[in-house]
Amino acid sequence: MLTEETYNEIVEQKLPFLDTTNQRVKAKVMQYGAVSNLPKGSLIFDEGSACTNLAIVLSGRVRVFKLGESGREITIYRIDKGESCILTISSILSDLKFPATAVVEEDLTALLLPSGIFKELVDADEKWRNYTFRLVNQRLANVITVVEEVAFRRMDERIAEFLFSNIKEGKTELTITHKQIADELGTHREVVSRILKEFEKDGIINLSRNKISIINKKELLNFLK
Repeated sequence: MLTEETYNEIVEQKLPFLDTTNQRVKAKVMQYGAVSNLPKGSLIFDEGSACTNLAIVLSGRVRVFKLGESGREITIYRIDKGESCILTISSILSDLKFPATAVVEEDLTALLLPSGIFKELVDADEKWRNYTFRLVNQRLANVITVVEEVAFRRMDERIAEFLFSNIKEGKTELTITHKQIADELGTHREVVSRILKEFEKDGIINLSRNKISIINKKELLNFLK
């Protein structure tokens, strides 16, 4: 159960769509909602799990990925502040098991709602429906992008773009393992290591233990043209 103070804080700082004049909807969220905290590395759902609750992220980050029979992983998407998981939503609305794996990537605080209450809220309130449909649209676009990347782009292009996307502004160094990059891109660690070593041989990057330093951004950008 949420207090009025907690509910208002969530509305003001995290989830403005909950600012509703529908007192019945608000009462449902306050009565059945709960705030949960999970540390980095916690397993939220494993493939085949039953989705008994919907979690909306208040702070932190969740990584959703698919694990193949070979042990290879590929990241489907991440869930950040104000967002929820469309695979959870789909599983709840269709009474199916969770089809992937979700883990806490950064210490997580989330609003939890029982699956039955979530269904009632979507049926009863336009703001909840709009929030849900907007999430679905955004995530479907993300998933299509992942499929296009895997199916149609060369791995050296994808690795180059990954490096640019993950190095912070003004920085030239990224702390990450080759396996982590492979898990993000859905390939083998050996493939990533080979391409990174080719980049290093060409004077584009410098490799050290769990670190990649970009030393020639112009040449790396050529892979993205």
